[in-house]
Amino acid sequence: MSPAVLPGSHGEKLKLFCLEDKQPACVVCQTSRKHANHKFCRVDEAAQDYKKELTSVLKVLQEKLKVFDAVKLTCDKTEQHMTSQAQHTEKQIMEEFKALHQFLRDERVVRIAALKEEEERKSRMMKRKIEEMSREMSSLSDTIRDIEERALECTPTDPERVSGALIDVAKYLGNLQFRVWEKMQEIVEFTPVILDPNTVHPHLTVSNNLISLRHSTEAPQLPDSPERFDKDTQLGQYVGDSMLWSVGVVTEWKGATASTRGHWRVDNNKGVYKARSSSDQSVPLSSRRRPQRIRVQLDWERGKLSFSDPVNNTHLHMFTNTFTKRLFPCFCSKHLRILPEKVSVVVEQHS
Repeated sequence: MSPAVLPGSHGEKLKLFCLEDKQPACVVCQTSRKHANHKFCRVDEAAQDYKKELTSVLKVLQEKLKVFDAVKLTCDKTEQHMTSQAQHTEKQIMEEFKALHQFLRDERVVRIAALKEEEERKSRMMKRKIEEMSREMSSLSDTIRDIEERALECTPTDPERVSGALIDVAKYLGNLQFRVWEKMQEIVEFTPVILDPNTVHPHLTVSNNLISLRHSTEAPQLPDSPERFDKDTQLGQYVGDSMLWSVGVVTEWKGATASTRGHWRVDNNKGVYKARSSSDQSVPLSSRRRPQRIRVQLDWERGKLSFSDPVNNTHLHMFTNTFTKRLFPCFCSKHLRILPEKVSVVVEQHS
Protein backbone atom coordinates (compact mmCIF):
# COMPACT_ATOMS: atom_id res chain seq x y z
CA MET A 1 0.00 0.00 0.00
CA SER A 2 1.49 3.35 -0.98
CA PRO A 3 1.08 6.23 1.52
CA ALA A 4 -1.24 9.01 0.31
CA VAL A 5 -0.94 12.80 0.67
CA LEU A 6 -4.11 14.38 2.12
CA PRO A 7 -5.10 18.03 1.54
CA GLY A 8 -4.30 20.21 4.55
CA SER A 9 -1.45 18.01 5.83
CA HIS A 10 2.13 19.09 6.25
CA GLY A 11 2.85 18.17 2.65
CA GLU A 12 4.34 14.87 3.73
CA LYS A 13 3.19 11.38 2.88
CA LEU A 14 1.04 9.73 5.53
CA LYS A 15 3.41 6.91 6.39
CA LEU A 16 2.45 6.62 10.07
CA PHE A 17 -0.71 5.79 12.04
CA CYS A 18 -1.52 7.26 15.47
CA LEU A 19 -2.72 4.46 17.73
CA GLU A 20 -4.35 6.87 20.20
CA ASP A 21 -6.24 9.05 17.68
CA LYS A 22 -6.85 6.17 15.26
CA GLN A 23 -5.87 8.23 12.22
CA PRO A 24 -2.99 8.38 9.69
CA ALA A 25 -0.17 10.89 10.26
CA CYS A 26 3.08 12.10 8.70
CA VAL A 27 6.55 12.36 10.26
CA VAL A 28 5.89 16.01 11.13
CA CYS A 29 2.68 15.09 12.98
CA GLN A 30 4.66 12.59 15.04
CA THR A 31 6.71 15.40 16.64
CA SER A 32 3.84 17.89 16.95
CA ARG A 33 2.33 18.93 20.27
CA LYS A 34 -1.04 17.47 19.20
CA HIS A 35 0.41 13.98 19.16
CA ALA A 36 2.69 14.34 22.19
CA ASN A 37 3.38 11.02 23.94
CA HIS A 38 1.29 9.17 21.33
CA LYS A 39 2.34 5.80 19.95
CA PHE A 40 2.69 5.32 16.21
CA CYS A 41 3.13 2.46 13.80
CA ARG A 42 3.53 2.20 10.08
CA VAL A 43 0.32 2.91 8.21
CA ASP A 44 0.53 -0.34 6.23
CA GLU A 45 0.89 -2.32 9.48
CA ALA A 46 -2.16 -0.57 10.90
CA ALA A 47 -4.04 -1.32 7.69
CA GLN A 48 -3.22 -5.02 8.02
CA ASP A 49 -4.37 -5.06 11.65
CA TYR A 50 -7.65 -3.37 10.76
CA LYS A 51 -8.09 -5.69 7.81
CA LYS A 52 -7.72 -8.73 10.07
CA GLU A 53 -10.17 -7.24 12.57
CA LEU A 54 -12.70 -6.44 9.85
CA THR A 55 -12.26 -9.93 8.39
CA SER A 56 -12.99 -11.46 11.80
CA VAL A 57 -16.05 -9.28 12.33
CA LEU A 58 -17.22 -9.99 8.78
CA LYS A 59 -16.88 -13.74 9.38
CA VAL A 60 -19.02 -13.49 12.53
CA LEU A 61 -21.65 -11.51 10.65
CA GLN A 62 -21.60 -13.99 7.78
CA GLU A 63 -22.13 -16.89 10.23
CA LYS A 64 -24.96 -14.95 11.84
CA LEU A 65 -26.48 -14.42 8.39
CA LYS A 66 -26.34 -18.18 7.78
CA VAL A 67 -28.19 -18.75 11.05
CA PHE A 68 -30.87 -16.25 10.03
CA ASP A 69 -31.13 -17.91 6.60
CA ALA A 70 -31.59 -21.32 8.26
CA VAL A 71 -34.23 -20.00 10.67
CA LYS A 72 -36.02 -18.23 7.82
CA LEU A 73 -36.01 -21.45 5.79
CA THR A 74 -37.47 -23.31 8.78
CA CYS A 75 -40.14 -20.62 9.17
CA ASP A 76 -40.99 -20.85 5.46
CA LYS A 77 -41.33 -24.64 5.70
CA THR A 78 -43.39 -24.29 8.89
CA GLU A 79 -45.71 -21.83 7.18
CA GLN A 80 -46.18 -24.17 4.21
CA HIS A 81 -46.78 -27.15 6.51
CA MET A 82 -49.19 -25.10 8.64
CA THR A 83 -51.18 -24.20 5.52
CA SER A 84 -51.24 -27.86 4.49
CA GLN A 85 -52.25 -28.83 8.04
CA ALA A 86 -55.11 -26.32 8.04
CA GLN A 87 -56.40 -27.54 4.67
CA HIS A 88 -56.16 -31.21 5.68
CA THR A 89 -57.79 -30.54 9.07
CA GLU A 90 -60.58 -28.55 7.43
CA LYS A 91 -61.16 -31.46 5.05
CA GLN A 92 -61.33 -33.90 7.99
CA ILE A 93 -63.78 -31.64 9.85
CA MET A 94 -65.96 -31.43 6.74
CA GLU A 95 -65.93 -35.23 6.40
CA GLU A 96 -66.75 -35.74 10.09
CA PHE A 97 -69.68 -33.34 9.95
CA LYS A 98 -70.75 -34.80 6.61
CA ALA A 99 -71.03 -38.19 8.29
CA LEU A 100 -72.99 -36.69 11.20
CA HIS A 101 -75.29 -34.81 8.82
CA GLN A 102 -75.86 -38.00 6.83
CA PHE A 103 -76.71 -39.84 10.04
CA LEU A 104 -79.21 -37.13 10.98
CA ARG A 105 -80.73 -37.20 7.48
CA ASP A 106 -81.04 -40.98 7.61
CA GLU A 107 -82.54 -40.81 11.09
CA ARG A 108 -84.99 -38.16 9.92
CA VAL A 109 -86.05 -40.35 6.97
CA VAL A 110 -86.51 -43.38 9.24
CA ARG A 111 -88.60 -41.48 11.79
CA ILE A 112 -90.77 -39.73 9.18
CA ALA A 113 -91.27 -43.06 7.39
CA ALA A 114 -92.36 -44.65 10.68
CA LEU A 115 -94.73 -41.74 11.24
CA LYS A 116 -96.20 -42.09 7.73
CA GLU A 117 -96.56 -45.85 8.17
CA GLU A 118 -98.45 -45.36 11.43
CA GLU A 119 -100.60 -42.69 9.81
CA GLU A 120 -101.51 -44.99 6.89
CA ARG A 121 -102.09 -47.97 9.17
CA LYS A 122 -104.40 -46.07 11.48
CA SER A 123 -106.11 -44.38 8.55
CA ARG A 124 -106.93 -47.81 7.09
CA MET A 125 -108.13 -48.91 10.51
CA MET A 126 -110.43 -45.88 10.78
CA LYS A 127 -111.79 -46.45 7.29
CA ARG A 128 -112.61 -50.07 8.15
CA LYS A 129 -114.21 -48.91 11.39
CA ILE A 130 -116.26 -46.29 9.59
CA GLU A 131 -117.40 -48.87 7.03
CA GLU A 132 -118.38 -51.26 9.83
CA MET A 133 -120.27 -48.51 11.62
CA SER A 134 -121.99 -47.54 8.38
CA ARG A 135 -123.12 -51.12 7.88
CA GLU A 136 -124.25 -51.34 11.50
CA MET A 137 -126.09 -48.02 11.18
CA SER A 138 -127.80 -49.25 8.03
CA SER A 139 -128.72 -52.50 9.75
CA LEU A 140 -129.90 -50.55 12.78
CA SER A 141 -132.05 -48.31 10.61
CA ASP A 142 -133.64 -51.38 9.06
CA THR A 143 -134.25 -52.80 12.52
CA ILE A 144 -135.82 -49.54 13.68
CA ARG A 145 -138.14 -49.57 10.75
CA ASP A 146 -139.08 -53.17 11.48
CA ILE A 147 -139.67 -52.35 15.13
CA GLU A 148 -141.73 -49.34 14.30
CA GLU A 149 -143.74 -51.45 11.98
CA ARG A 150 -144.22 -54.13 14.61
CA ALA A 151 -144.53 -51.60 17.43
CA LEU A 152 -141.92 -53.43 19.44
CA GLU A 153 -139.59 -51.85 21.93
CA CYS A 154 -135.90 -52.40 21.46
CA THR A 155 -132.85 -50.72 23.08
CA PRO A 156 -129.76 -51.07 20.86
CA THR A 157 -126.29 -51.07 22.34
CA ASP A 158 -124.17 -47.90 22.06
CA PRO A 159 -121.34 -47.99 19.51
CA GLU A 160 -117.87 -48.60 20.86
CA ARG A 161 -115.44 -45.72 20.78
CA VAL A 162 -112.35 -46.22 18.69
CA SER A 163 -109.18 -46.36 20.84
CA GLY A 164 -105.64 -45.93 19.54
CA ALA A 165 -106.74 -43.99 16.50
CA LEU A 166 -104.66 -40.86 17.17
CA ILE A 167 -101.03 -40.52 16.13
CA ASP A 168 -98.66 -41.37 18.99
CA VAL A 169 -97.08 -37.89 18.99
CA ALA A 170 -95.23 -38.52 22.25
CA LYS A 171 -93.40 -41.46 20.68
CA TYR A 172 -92.04 -39.26 17.90
CA LEU A 173 -91.45 -35.96 19.71
CA GLY A 174 -90.81 -37.02 23.30
CA ASN A 175 -87.12 -36.35 24.12
CA LEU A 176 -86.48 -36.41 20.37
CA GLN A 177 -83.07 -34.68 20.49
CA PHE A 178 -81.94 -36.84 23.42
CA ARG A 179 -83.05 -40.07 21.73
CA VAL A 180 -81.29 -39.14 18.49
CA TRP A 181 -78.15 -38.13 20.42
CA GLU A 182 -78.35 -41.41 22.35
CA LYS A 183 -78.54 -43.38 19.12
CA MET A 184 -75.59 -41.40 17.70
CA GLN A 185 -73.38 -43.19 20.23
CA GLU A 186 -73.59 -46.20 17.92
CA ILE A 187 -71.49 -44.31 15.34
CA VAL A 188 -69.58 -41.85 17.56
CA GLU A 189 -66.54 -43.20 19.43
CA PHE A 190 -64.59 -41.76 22.36
CA THR A 191 -60.90 -42.54 22.72
CA PRO A 192 -59.26 -41.68 26.06
CA VAL A 193 -55.98 -40.75 24.35
CA ILE A 194 -55.42 -39.05 21.00
CA LEU A 195 -52.14 -38.87 19.12
CA ASP A 196 -50.68 -35.44 18.37
CA PRO A 197 -49.22 -35.19 14.83
CA ASN A 198 -47.30 -32.08 15.91
CA THR A 199 -45.24 -34.02 18.47
CA VAL A 200 -44.93 -37.44 16.85
CA HIS A 201 -41.49 -38.64 15.77
CA PRO A 202 -40.78 -38.04 12.03
CA HIS A 203 -40.60 -41.80 11.36
CA LEU A 204 -44.14 -42.35 12.71
CA THR A 205 -47.24 -41.60 10.64
CA VAL A 206 -50.48 -40.79 12.48
CA SER A 207 -53.85 -41.73 11.00
CA ASN A 208 -56.42 -39.09 10.05
CA ASN A 209 -58.59 -39.90 13.09
CA LEU A 210 -55.54 -39.56 15.40
CA ILE A 211 -55.99 -42.96 17.08
CA SER A 212 -53.45 -45.13 15.26
CA LEU A 213 -49.95 -44.86 13.86
CA ARG A 214 -47.53 -46.84 11.77
CA HIS A 215 -43.76 -46.87 11.43
CA SER A 216 -42.18 -45.54 8.25
CA THR A 217 -38.58 -46.12 7.18
CA GLU A 218 -38.56 -42.83 5.27
CA ALA A 219 -39.27 -39.72 7.30
CA PRO A 220 -41.64 -37.24 5.59
CA GLN A 221 -40.54 -33.67 5.02
CA LEU A 222 -41.85 -32.05 8.19
CA PRO A 223 -40.82 -28.62 9.50
CA ASP A 224 -38.68 -28.48 12.60
CA SER A 225 -40.91 -27.80 15.59
CA PRO A 226 -40.04 -27.23 19.27
CA GLU A 227 -42.84 -29.64 20.26
CA ARG A 228 -41.76 -32.56 18.07
CA PHE A 229 -40.01 -35.60 19.52
CA ASP A 230 -36.59 -35.95 17.92
CA LYS A 231 -35.30 -38.94 19.90
CA ASP A 232 -36.04 -42.62 19.41
CA THR A 233 -37.26 -43.06 22.96
CA GLN A 234 -38.73 -46.54 23.18
CA LEU A 235 -41.84 -45.87 25.20
CA GLY A 236 -45.19 -47.29 24.38
CA GLN A 237 -48.17 -49.42 25.15
CA TYR A 238 -48.59 -52.67 23.36
CA VAL A 239 -48.67 -55.57 25.74
CA GLY A 240 -50.73 -58.65 24.98
CA ASP A 241 -48.52 -61.27 23.31
CA SER A 242 -45.70 -58.83 22.53
CA MET A 243 -42.30 -59.73 23.98
CA LEU A 244 -40.85 -56.23 23.63
CA TRP A 245 -42.72 -53.26 25.00
CA SER A 246 -42.49 -50.23 27.23
CA VAL A 247 -45.26 -48.21 28.76
CA GLY A 248 -45.04 -44.99 30.74
CA VAL A 249 -45.24 -41.23 30.77
CA VAL A 250 -42.91 -38.50 29.57
CA THR A 251 -42.54 -34.76 30.02
CA GLU A 252 -42.48 -32.22 27.22
CA TRP A 253 -39.34 -33.13 25.32
CA LYS A 254 -37.87 -30.73 22.80
CA GLY A 255 -35.92 -27.76 24.09
CA ALA A 256 -35.25 -29.46 27.43
CA THR A 257 -31.76 -30.30 28.59
CA ALA A 258 -30.74 -33.84 29.45
CA SER A 259 -31.06 -33.08 33.15
CA THR A 260 -34.61 -31.75 32.86
CA ARG A 261 -36.10 -34.34 30.52
CA GLY A 262 -38.26 -36.85 32.30
CA HIS A 263 -39.69 -40.26 31.57
CA TRP A 264 -40.88 -43.08 33.82
CA ARG A 265 -41.78 -46.46 32.43
CA VAL A 266 -42.02 -50.22 32.81
CA ASP A 267 -40.16 -52.34 30.22
CA ASN A 268 -40.45 -55.92 29.08
CA ASN A 269 -37.52 -57.37 27.18
CA LYS A 270 -38.40 -60.98 26.35
CA GLY A 271 -39.82 -61.70 29.78
CA VAL A 272 -37.38 -59.55 31.78
CA TYR A 273 -39.37 -56.78 33.46
CA LYS A 274 -37.76 -53.57 34.71
CA ALA A 275 -38.89 -50.18 35.93
CA ARG A 276 -36.85 -47.33 34.44
CA SER A 277 -36.75 -43.57 34.77
CA SER A 278 -34.90 -40.64 33.19
CA SER A 279 -32.25 -40.92 35.91
CA ASP A 280 -31.11 -44.13 34.11
CA GLN A 281 -31.86 -46.18 37.21
CA SER A 282 -33.55 -49.54 36.62
CA VAL A 283 -35.31 -51.74 39.14
CA PRO A 284 -35.92 -55.44 38.32
CA LEU A 285 -39.55 -56.49 38.70
CA SER A 286 -40.83 -59.90 39.62
CA SER A 287 -43.95 -60.98 37.77
CA ARG A 288 -45.19 -64.56 38.02
CA ARG A 289 -47.58 -64.09 35.14
CA ARG A 290 -47.00 -62.25 31.91
CA PRO A 291 -49.14 -59.09 32.00
CA GLN A 292 -51.81 -58.81 29.34
CA ARG A 293 -52.69 -55.27 30.33
CA ILE A 294 -50.84 -52.49 32.15
CA ARG A 295 -52.66 -49.88 34.18
CA VAL A 296 -50.88 -46.54 34.68
CA GLN A 297 -52.24 -44.34 37.47
CA LEU A 298 -50.86 -40.85 38.07
CA ASP A 299 -51.34 -38.70 41.17
CA TRP A 300 -49.62 -35.56 39.89
CA GLU A 301 -50.09 -33.48 43.03
CA ARG A 302 -48.73 -36.18 45.35
CA GLY A 303 -45.97 -37.11 42.91
CA LYS A 304 -46.94 -40.77 42.59
CA LEU A 305 -46.95 -42.84 39.40
CA SER A 306 -48.19 -46.40 39.82
CA PHE A 307 -47.99 -49.38 37.42
CA SER A 308 -50.14 -52.47 37.96
CA ASP A 309 -51.60 -55.50 36.22
CA PRO A 310 -55.42 -55.16 36.43
CA VAL A 311 -56.03 -58.67 35.07
CA ASN A 312 -54.03 -60.43 37.80
CA ASN A 313 -54.64 -57.62 40.33
CA THR A 314 -50.87 -57.28 40.84
CA HIS A 315 -48.91 -54.17 41.77
CA LEU A 316 -45.78 -53.81 39.62
CA HIS A 317 -43.98 -50.61 40.65
CA MET A 318 -44.47 -47.07 41.93
CA PHE A 319 -42.38 -44.01 41.11
CA THR A 320 -42.27 -41.03 43.47
CA ASN A 321 -41.21 -37.71 42.02
CA THR A 322 -41.98 -34.00 42.22
CA PHE A 323 -43.59 -33.39 38.87
CA THR A 324 -43.28 -29.82 37.58
CA LYS A 325 -44.08 -30.20 33.88
CA ARG A 326 -46.96 -31.54 31.84
CA LEU A 327 -46.92 -35.32 31.46
CA PHE A 328 -48.00 -37.26 28.39
CA PRO A 329 -48.63 -40.98 27.85
CA CYS A 330 -46.02 -42.47 25.53
CA PHE A 331 -46.54 -45.06 22.85
CA CYS A 332 -44.28 -47.16 20.71
CA SER A 333 -44.34 -50.21 18.43
CA LYS A 334 -44.27 -50.12 14.69
CA HIS A 335 -48.05 -50.27 14.53
CA LEU A 336 -50.39 -49.02 17.23
CA ARG A 337 -54.12 -48.46 17.60
CA ILE A 338 -55.87 -46.89 20.57
CA LEU A 339 -59.14 -48.67 21.31
CA PRO A 340 -62.22 -46.57 22.08
CA GLU A 341 -63.94 -46.73 25.44
CA LYS A 342 -67.53 -47.77 25.88
CA VAL A 343 -69.72 -44.77 26.62
CA SER A 344 -73.00 -45.14 28.47
CA VAL A 345 -75.62 -42.55 29.33
CA VAL A 346 -77.27 -42.63 32.74
CA VAL A 347 -80.36 -40.51 33.27
CA GLU A 348 -80.53 -39.30 36.84
CA GLN A 349 -83.97 -39.66 38.36
CA HIS A 350 -85.23 -36.90 40.66
CA SER A 351 -88.03 -37.62 43.06
